[in-house]
Amino acid sequence: MLKKLIVLPLLILGIYLNTSGQRQSVDVQHYGISLTVRDNTDKITGTAEITVRFLNNVGELRLDLAGPQIADTGMTVLKVTEKVAAGRTAASGGKSGAPNSVKNIPFRQDSSAIYLSVNGGKDETHTYRIEYAGIPKDGLIISKNKFGQRTFFTDNWPDRARHWLPCIDHPSDKASVDFDVITPDKYTVVANGLKTQDVVMGNHQRRTHYTEKAPLPTKIFAVGIASFAVDRSADVQGIPVYSYVFPENKKQGFKDYGKAGEILRFFIQHIGPYPYKKLANIQSKTIYGGMENAGAIFYSEESVGSEDIEELLAHEIAHQWFGDAITETDWEHVWLSEGFATYMTHLYMEHKYGADTLKMGLKADRKKVIAFEKKRFTPVVDTSAKDRYTQLLNANSYQKGGWVLHMLRRQVGDSIFWKGIRSYFAAYGGHNANTTDFRKVMEKESGRDLGNFFQQWLYTPGMPELTIRPGGEGKFTIRQQQDQLFTFPLEYAIDDDPKVYKVQIKDRVTVINIHANHTIHIDPQINLLFTYGKDM
Repeated sequence: MLKKLIVLPLLILGIYLNTSGQRQSVDVQHYGISLTVRDNTDKITGTAEITVRFLNNVGELRLDLAGPQIADTGMTVLKVTEKVAAGRTAASGGKSGAPNSVKNIPFRQDSSAIYLSVNGGKDETHTYRIEYAGIPKDGLIISKNKFGQRTFFTDNWPDRARHWLPCIDHPSDKASVDFDVITPDKYTVVANGLKTQDVVMGNHQRRTHYTEKAPLPTKIFAVGIASFAVDRSADVQGIPVYSYVFPENKKQGFKDYGKAGEILRFFIQHIGPYPYKKLANIQSKTIYGGMENAGAIFYSEESVGSEDIEELLAHEIAHQWFGDAITETDWEHVWLSEGFATYMTHLYMEHKYGADTLKMGLKADRKKVIAFEKKRFTPVVDTSAKDRYTQLLNANSYQKGGWVLHMLRRQVGDSIFWKGIRSYFAAYGGHNANTTDFRKVMEKESGRDLGNFFQQWLYTPGMPELTIRPGGEGKFTIRQQQDQLFTFPLEYAIDDDPKVYKVQIKDRVTVINIHANHTIHIDPQINLLFTYGKDM
């Protein structure tokens, strides 16, 4: 995702550290979510049918859910049941006496979770039906848009789905999902997946059903409910591309969001097949500039008419592969989502507008990384966030992560870089990956040991801080000033000589020789993340 606009393979399945620090051993297979929303109240009623596979014996299943709080917010669980087939032992004990009998499941609830007494056995699969109601304090934003019209939008990143849905609210657990949504009939509903039902019922109500078969983490579950103008702007290799905008923004919104088809085509050609059955770009009430919900991207309501709309679209569409299809195993690896989306945006803009656009973007990003480092000195793979994950939305995860990919591309070459990106998606699409997984793929494709490269750029805080001084007779002394030495190729040019020279830097001091009375220009092609002098 992008922060709010101002103008504008080791697969970890369901094993995560929950908010109490205890490890769960369960993999959610599917969520069947039924929601009812109304205009005369912010209270929602919901039913979640959650199918889980137990990876170990589990006596009590913990699901994230924000319980009742002050001002009538929070979800209250009303009932939990399990449908049990004839002859099967119910989780609550005993044999079922009839086909598909329903058993009540004992549960308890506190302010952050619901605990089901399940006695689940290893490798067993069970489906629990949880009925609940309440006013979401967060996660499902019920408000009015800038035109004064009532809207409902999920806004889950990083772990805010728990405010409206009982779930395992962690990126390592991915599941397919169905949404069955009942609204006043004046609204249009958009969600992950394909629409399989849209009917007007009695009492001026509408029922809409969406099915998403691809496994998703809860952070990118999406339901949007509003009065929308809808346009099918393109079809790209069988993928329908839609624009959902507020009717008052119809003309400009369709024009702006209509750029998505060209962007989608570029990423399919360079990365691999689009992971979902549709691409919808949706004007919304997200707190972010854009939120990369799978197949149903939410954009700030101010995005329509923004001069940066093309970059914003490219960033969020790139996320469909990186962050959505390939999801980080844990929060500290979020650069695999944000850094990738940042650099893929640069690559799209380079493709469309030329190399100078890439250079300008990288220079701007370098300034942001340098400025951030002065405030917070931390590595890209940052394990210090604990449960304050929004602090990871910073220049390290975005711009420095993008810079790491750029330097990697320059080291291995364009052909190997793209081959590695495609192999990474082919291996981990639909699953989870961490930084080591990505490194191993790139090492295999390049035939290089990239351990030091990844260690210094992703696990070590800081960057090279260089001073370069003339030493007489055409000699220049290059010194690394930072404590931790880096190894990297440094490019330079001499006056008007069109040739770009390169020297490998690994020591504290390196001396190069050029012709006397010439001026040296460091990093003329913008290929290194470093600080040098006052102006970059």
